[in-house]
Amino acid sequence: MFGDEILVDKAKNGKVRPWKEKKLANLTYAEYLQILEIKKAFRVKKCGNLLTFTKSEDGLKLYQTWFCKSRLCPLCAWRYAMKNSYELSSILDVFYKRYPKSRFLFLTLTEENAKQGELKEKLAEMNRALYKLFQYKKVQKDLLGYVRSTEITVNRKEKSFHQHIHILLAVSPTYFGKGHYLSQDDWSKLWQKARKLDYKPVVNIKTVSDSKKDKSLVASAKEVAKYQVKSSDYITEDVESDLEFLKELEKALFHKRQLSFGGEFKVIRKELKLEDHEDDLVHVDGENTSAAETEKIIFLWNNEVKNYVNWIE
Repeated sequence: MFGDEILVDKAKNGKVRPWKEKKLANLTYAEYLQILEIKKAFRVKKCGNLLTFTKSEDGLKLYQTWFCKSRLCPLCAWRYAMKNSYELSSILDVFYKRYPKSRFLFLTLTEENAKQGELKEKLAEMNRALYKLFQYKKVQKDLLGYVRSTEITVNRKEKSFHQHIHILLAVSPTYFGKGHYLSQDDWSKLWQKARKLDYKPVVNIKTVSDSKKDKSLVASAKEVAKYQVKSSDYITEDVESDLEFLKELEKALFHKRQLSFGGEFKVIRKELKLEDHEDDLVHVDGENTSAAETEKIIFLWNNEVKNYVNWIE
């Protein structure tokens, strides 16, 4: 039966984790899937219904639950973002010890918005073009490793999608030498060539500081690791419009990875065996807790109070 304790799960920095908000958004997402007659609707609705935590002096730590793992599920997307951020930080820690003189760049590649009905095709074309971009000698000669993600935002006014790629690049110090350095204009021309565009695309390239004081490397890593699509882009008060955009996003992102790694980043990821736990959304910070050593507490989603309430067996 339900107890009288509402879930309050705090991160190490004291910030309350948004379980309630993400679950409410998850239920709306499940309703939309049901309207669109997408089979996984029932499975999505059950996502994260029952949460088992371990309880200690340090607070609560998620021990067990079931996640639907749908890319657009607000609950799962939040957990994936946390997991991606932790994994990328782990990779960067190892990489920087091996290549202390390496430098980092943050590259954003854009193109014209995809109209409704075009998104899946445009994303496939961008992926092929990106592969080609990394084969160019000008790019390859100083590249040590990279991680990339695709972000999509919705433009409701124009009824289109703004698809763009974020890439964190690790390069040799020689990249900044004469005959090696690529300006923003150079990157734009290379992307235009790889993408076979008849216009000059907007590209942004900036050097990222690895200074602990600056924090820009951490910020860039988080930018790459964040949500592929914000749930606020397809869950609004305009249900009819939401359904149109969601239907296309579901098709376009089906079986698509959020992050992909190359070069030394890919090698290190394999060494750390991070790919072995790719779908584990419970232990997103790399820590495992033995429930036998600590007290367990269960929280169950309560539709009446629209929150997680402790469950007493």
